[in-house]
Amino acid sequence: MTEIFGHDYADAYDAIYREKDYEAEVDLIERILVRHGLDGPRQLLDLGCGTGNHALPLARRGHSVVGIDRSPSMLMRARAKASAERSVCPIAFYDGDIRNVDLGKRFEAVLMMFTVLGYQREDADLMATLATVRRHLDPGGLFIFDVWNGPAVLANRPGERRVSVTGKSTRITRKTRAVLDIPRHLCHVYFDLERVDAGGHVEEWQEEHVVRYYFSEELELALRQCQLDLLQLRSFPDDEAPADERAWNVIGVARAQ
Repeated sequence: MTEIFGHDYADAYDAIYREKDYEAEVDLIERILVRHGLDGPRQLLDLGCGTGNHALPLARRGHSVVGIDRSPSMLMRARAKASAERSVCPIAFYDGDIRNVDLGKRFEAVLMMFTVLGYQREDADLMATLATVRRHLDPGGLFIFDVWNGPAVLANRPGERRVSVTGKSTRITRKTRAVLDIPRHLCHVYFDLERVDAGGHVEEWQEEHVVRYYFSEELELALRQCQLDLLQLRSFPDDEAPADERAWNVIGVARAQ
């Protein structure tokens, strides 16, 4: 197994997720901000920003964005994309562990998208991360996040999947299987990846991602202990639907006390 979100996976990441509708997700983020009184350009912190696929569209729309990630390989790609877009408003990417990073400033909203909170698999990791969120929020500021929804994970168990994408000179294939650890609310996701270049050279590697799924009661309790009040937990990306057993992904909104 290779290190998760290391060089190999980061190199394939944007290709694998190129069909993910980041612009629509940013539309939803902006609707949530407006719904809770934060219309217009805002100061945003994106924790676990990856290759910048939420941060960059937000910056294009006029928001001032800071992104934090612990993967140098993912950040290298985020910075390269930002550098190529010289018209983007101020945006900065920093290497840091979201469990203990302290930028010494506060923001109007903190984002944690694409199941980043799910990678905080132990309670100590979760509470440290939520403490980081609260430390960087203005009183009354918003925390917007998405996670896997426990009732849906148990009702619709994960199966095997295969994704294959072709770029200018390479083909990347990812096979996925998952195993649930129900007592600990964890899903062990095993990736088998293959990259074939134009010359037929093949690279193969494996990764194990352990993702925590959540139930509304434990989320609300953990947030409250970090002085964050849960305002909304709805289906994602369709936040008009409830967070029931049909919604594998849910989006939450909390306000700093």
